[in-house]
Amino acid sequence: MTQHSESIAPLTVTDNQVTLSGPADLADALPYLLGYHPDDSIVLLGLHGAQGKLGGRVRLGIPADRENWPEAARQLAACLVESSAAHGARPDAAVLYLCQDPPEGGVPRETAERLRPLAQLLRTACGELEVPVCEALYVTQERFLSYSAPEGQPEGEEVSALPREGSSPMAAAAAFAGVQVRGSLRELRARLTPLDGRVAVQQERGFDEVVAVLAPRMVGSRGEQELVRDEMMALTERLLDRFQRVPAPRAPEPAAADARDDALLTSTEAASLIVGLQDRMVRDLAAGWMEGPNAPVALRLWRALARRCVGTFEYHGAAPLTLAGWVSWSTGDDVSARVALARALELDPEYVFARLLYQACNEEVDPEPLRASLRRQWSAHRLR
Repeated sequence: MTQHSESIAPLTVTDNQVTLSGPADLADALPYLLGYHPDDSIVLLGLHGAQGKLGGRVRLGIPADRENWPEAARQLAACLVESSAAHGARPDAAVLYLCQDPPEGGVPRETAERLRPLAQLLRTACGELEVPVCEALYVTQERFLSYSAPEGQPEGEEVSALPREGSSPMAAAAAFAGVQVRGSLRELRARLTPLDGRVAVQQERGFDEVVAVLAPRMVGSRGEQELVRDEMMALTERLLDRFQRVPAPRAPEPAAADARDDALLTSTEAASLIVGLQDRMVRDLAAGWMEGPNAPVALRLWRALARRCVGTFEYHGAAPLTLAGWVSWSTGDDVSARVALARALELDPEYVFARLLYQACNEEVDPEPLRASLRRQWSAHRLR
């Protein structure tokens, strides 16, 4: 399988205990626990002890091909057990979520029934690892259905509406703790998706022109390579200064804000820096814009460059996507970091920097040692 599962350590939402009683509370809690609405996803929550304390959480995209469902079930069940054990203890039980909106014109019940065999596969996979699934839910952004039922009763219920947004105990606890829900997974990924239409055609032409000139220099003499690196750093500084002079609105619609950032780049500039970032030293130096007032501006630039990796140059996106993931993680936004790094690994599963960051983010490693290393590298470059 090409999808990357997310392994997330236990999350403390608030010091005050929040009791989730019943399918409605469990369904409502999911986006607050993950930080986004996980559309098109399988999610497993680990439970510990007699009180069912929430533990580790893992997520995987729902495979489009039903033939991959058994493998996905085994993979995710094993990931939940392994990641939970790595953080202290195996889970005693689990809660399962299948999150997928119905197709346009469809109804939730039909989608829930189509996914019911997947729910059973996941129950079986968890049971084989001695982790019983105590509740299995189908969830959309507005409705839910429980696949579980008391013994002796027909399995399944009617699709019910979720609690009104912000009205549940979990919503109150999350608001108190400052936990944000950053929209849906689809919306987060859309900010990193290559552009299309006329802009994409122009961008491909820009790549063709830049590669013809820049690629030979990047594999030339050592002196020529150093000159290219200096040019790339100068270009990055110019673009960051340009983005800084057009600050992001305080409460923008993401699509509108991204469109405005896209307009700040020419196809030649975008192609030049994207090709330059294929050089490891250029990428590592670019990672130095990771904290303080520079970080939000750098994040906007890396996202904009990821959207410019179009057509045959889509796989060049691993570098700017990894930088976007790094800045997000460095500034405490683990949710956006995982989305960007997972996308980078979809394009290039062997991209080492993305793999290391993805693992470190999932394992909640402190990013400060890496920040300190990049600061030293940045200082050495400035001195040179």
